[in-house]
Amino acid sequence: MLKFESLSVQPKPPAASRGHTPSPPLPNGPVKSFSDFMNQTDDDWDADVGDETPDDFLQRKLKPPLSIEPRPVVSSKLRGPSSSTDLASKGPSYPSTRRKDSQGLKPQFEGLVRDPGNSLHMIYHPTLSLETHTEAEIERLNARIKRINKFKRILQSSTVDLNELREISWNGIPDELRPMAWQMLLGYLPANSDRRVSTLERKRKEFIDGVKQAFVRGTSGLDQTIWHQISIDVPRTNPHLPLYGFETTQRCLERILYVWAIRHPASGYVQGINDLVTPFFQVFLSAYIDGEVETFDPSSLPKEVLDVVEADSFWCLTKLLDGIQDNYIHTQPGIQRQVTALRDLVQRIDVGLTKHLSEQGVEFIQFSFRWMNCMLMREVSVKNTIRMWDTYMAEGQSGFSEFHLYVCAAFLVKWSDQLQKMDFQNIMMFLQSLPTQSWGEKEMEILLSEAFLWQSLFRNSSAHLRQPTSNASLPSITL
Repeated sequence: MLKFESLSVQPKPPAASRGHTPSPPLPNGPVKSFSDFMNQTDDDWDADVGDETPDDFLQRKLKPPLSIEPRPVVSSKLRGPSSSTDLASKGPSYPSTRRKDSQGLKPQFEGLVRDPGNSLHMIYHPTLSLETHTEAEIERLNARIKRINKFKRILQSSTVDLNELREISWNGIPDELRPMAWQMLLGYLPANSDRRVSTLERKRKEFIDGVKQAFVRGTSGLDQTIWHQISIDVPRTNPHLPLYGFETTQRCLERILYVWAIRHPASGYVQGINDLVTPFFQVFLSAYIDGEVETFDPSSLPKEVLDVVEADSFWCLTKLLDGIQDNYIHTQPGIQRQVTALRDLVQRIDVGLTKHLSEQGVEFIQFSFRWMNCMLMREVSVKNTIRMWDTYMAEGQSGFSEFHLYVCAAFLVKWSDQLQKMDFQNIMMFLQSLPTQSWGEKEMEILLSEAFLWQSLFRNSSAHLRQPTSNASLPSITL
């Protein structure tokens, strides 16, 4: 097995650098060719995004950042000698970003509905004092403020530099700024601030009209095959989190998934897509409330807010699935390619593990299909998934396909020592219920760094594709 300490490449940011039970078998989608899928899937984004060119960024000067929020004033004695250090470079470690004395809808929600950019003016920072905070807490809070201001400098520009936003987002996005940043990184929210309000109004109206048209005759008028599967899967989605047990949440998810399915007839609804919508719903809902989003009952929210959370989640899910659409068409060829590439990659990283799995009769498709189909969401918490998606979006169009492959490789190799001591039955039981319940930010940062290292070694670099054994002839990794 390759060891990190023996490698000259070290993990670093790019560019500047649950127990769970197995999922039921996935049904095949309609028998359509990939070209049919492309022809029948027509989400017109041309009028919204993609108009910006490099010249737009080069010819516009960035506006200086505005001092919006009150900065905590801390004496030099409290700061200590290390408080001026940019702790963000060590990776994000944020205290709670929610007011502990406030629950429910934010009073400024109307401004947020109209323009997500207004969130930049509503960031809450607690008052710092030695009576309520330790010096270490004050240091972390000051580091958090400094990192938030770096994001604000980028997001307050009249035309956001998406490359700069991707670079700073790789190491994680502050909770308060994640809704706006995700919408930009996915290409849903235009980089040009002059176009944002009109674009959001039009896209949200398009989704709401689509829902009205689809549900005009109630559930009796729906495609019953699609609706039946969605109505089964939604109540099973994240059952351990109160948010997803509330009726309002489930109705929102059902509408999002159904409208997506009828707009994409070549694939239709496939189990696993219900998992992929939840990070979007959770992140966008958090923009409008104070308090813990995973325990919040959205039934208390105005319909106006629910509509925009639903619409924004739909469009961002659509943008994500546009990049991995062959994972969900008939026979799911995208996932089959990823599983094969994962086997080849792990063979190069840890030949001992690959050999043991083969000797025990374990096929990669038996455990990694779910990793690809659900983006590891059955293996790690929603909060950890959200942090992981910060990096995926920062990676660009290949984040949810290519970089996810390297994350899966790092994830499997992490358990190599334990797996090589197990037989077939124990291996399958272990991989179906991995001990990740206590994972937090630190574990995700390590996983993402290891994935970046493997990507640096093996992507588009034939010199590193050494044969681990003298006799084996391995196919090249093709994504």
